[in-house]
Amino acid sequence: MSYASNDEVRGVLIQAGAERVLLPNATVAEMMSRVAVQPIEGAPDWLAGYIAWQGWEVPLLSYARFNGGDEPVSASNKVVVLKALGGNPEMPYFALLTQSFPQLIAVPRDGLLADASEESLPQGVHMRVLLGEQSALLPDLDAIESAVVAALAAAA
Repeated sequence: MSYASNDEVRGVLIQAGAERVLLPNATVAEMMSRVAVQPIEGAPDWLAGYIAWQGWEVPLLSYARFNGGDEPVSASNKVVVLKALGGNPEMPYFALLTQSFPQLIAVPRDGLLADASEESLPQGVHMRVLLGEQSALLPDLDAIESAVVAALAAAA
């Protein structure tokens, strides 16, 4: 069965720690690997540092650490640069760490089901969804962006 383009949700699936994360395709600016990270003095452990991208210093965060998990920051990690949606001219982008190459997927709208098995969700998670037999997190990008802005202000 084929689906019309408006019957699909296009996304990018990344691995963040032990969790799979489904990002809206429209927010992804670029995917990169082996990116040099400049640490930020006084930042929380989930804020790994800045990366240089397209003339910008882009804050890089570990989504796994942000929502309470663990994720190593190494030279072999991949980075997904996202368009920030908050309208802050000082931070038009931010980036997330991932351990593997992101996967572009198209999910039928009726195939994106909320997983209500958890009573409370970790920080920065809008909801958990089922993609077939596996689950993925839908991040709360507005909350993440606000946390990054606050952490950068506190570290300055």
